[in-house]
Amino acid sequence: MLFWIIAAALVAIIMLLFALAVMRGGASDQAPAASYDVQVYRDQLRDIERDVERGVTSAEEAERAKLEISRRMLEADRKAQAGSDTSRAPQGAMIALIVGGVALVGGTFWLYGRMGAEGYSDQPIAERYAFADKRYDSRPTQEAAEKMAAARQLDQPKPDPKFVELMAKLREAVAKNPNDPKGLELLARNEAAMGNFDAAWQAQQRLVALKGDAASANDYAQLGEMMVVAAGGLITPEAEKVFAAALQKDPENGLSLYYIGLMMAQNAREDRAFRIWDGLLRNSPDDAPWVPTIRQNISELAWLAGENDYTPPMPKDVGPSQADIAAAADMTPAERQDMIRGMVGQLNDRLAQEGGSADDWARLISSLRMLGEVERADAIYGEAKGKFATRPEDMAKIDAAHQAPAGKALADAPAPAAPMMPGPDAEQMKDAAQMSPEDRQQMIQGMVDGLFDRLTTEGGTAAEWSRVISSLATLGEKDRAVEAWGEAQQALADAPAGLAQVQAAAQAAGLSQ
Repeated sequence: MLFWIIAAALVAIIMLLFALAVMRGGASDQAPAASYDVQVYRDQLRDIERDVERGVTSAEEAERAKLEISRRMLEADRKAQAGSDTSRAPQGAMIALIVGGVALVGGTFWLYGRMGAEGYSDQPIAERYAFADKRYDSRPTQEAAEKMAAARQLDQPKPDPKFVELMAKLREAVAKNPNDPKGLELLARNEAAMGNFDAAWQAQQRLVALKGDAASANDYAQLGEMMVVAAGGLITPEAEKVFAAALQKDPENGLSLYYIGLMMAQNAREDRAFRIWDGLLRNSPDDAPWVPTIRQNISELAWLAGENDYTPPMPKDVGPSQADIAAAADMTPAERQDMIRGMVGQLNDRLAQEGGSADDWARLISSLRMLGEVERADAIYGEAKGKFATRPEDMAKIDAAHQAPAGKALADAPAPAAPMMPGPDAEQMKDAAQMSPEDRQQMIQGMVDGLFDRLTTEGGTAAEWSRVISSLATLGEKDRAVEAWGEAQQALADAPAGLAQVQAAAQAAGLSQ
């Protein structure tokens, strides 16, 4: 109540000051000065009368002086009267002030009532950390959390009677042979499938204890996950210890890192949760089960952690597939142009809707310049500067992309002066069709090796570097593909547009992020 009293008093004082200002309106300093002049002229008339009585001034001179002073006094009085009239505010201005003031005050209190938090105290960083520590220390035990989760649990659908019968036999078999790892593994998995997560994690715990030092990080991580699900999603102290044991065996265990990050978020340490999840997202394959959840929540978590300019890393499988590259080789220039424009358009739409990394923005800018759309590239470059202005390393990439040479549409481009890498002729293709799979593989390997040797010794075009990287990755020779990518970066260091093309091939091959 005290808050509202103080707020109302402040508003009333401000409104009073506004009203006084409007009431004074256009009043100037002219009216007070004119009133003062009138008083001075009256004093001068009295002085002239005294001078005549003392004989200092003649009657004629006194008469002339009185006429002049009277004329000045009348003019000053006229100005004083005019200033008094203009000092009064127009009626319309007063009405507008009243209506506007009521609307402003009413709107302010209405908005605060909807969005404000009366009595909400400041939260310095030290107090927030203390609150997080208290929340962390006061977590319920696994047993208490499971009881709370059971009280909230809705009725579960009844399992298939045949499955129930099989589970009864499995439990009986494990009871008779409690040291059978395979039986415990099946029991834990199927108890979880039935929704009996309490029994599931206990079976998994027995399995981990049975394996002893041979238990893997994944064994511990699966045990911790079952405990979390049984506790209704809460990471209890017991589950945290299990995840810690998993990370001792494998510091990069993704499932354990995911739940440790979730635990930090649950206990008001969004800063730590963000660092864990961001690192996990950057180092995890796109098909990892925790990646969709992290991608869905990482932006909000970054904001809570104070990372206002955060951009999630792009998926690793973005880019043309091997089938796309093979199909592009058989296209006409116009068809290839349409395909490239479509890919650039998809990248542009994704950046507009979801944002992206500096590499994504740089790739879009350089691609548009290569396509001859310089004005669009300049507009996007301006937008990227506003987004990455505070990141010198990212701006360096974007500036380099903006310096890429401007080309023109592929369909309109002249044929290259230098011949492309020769491909097999009709006779060679006929011979290849009659080869055994082993011989055909050997022929392909020879062609790729020849291209690799030529590029690493003599250099080549961006298209050739892209082809050899994609081919080596397809053949499973990832180390040589990485070597080719490194050589291409050095060879094309002065050609940002070509380097962007090769980088796209390296990303498609899983070599670059």
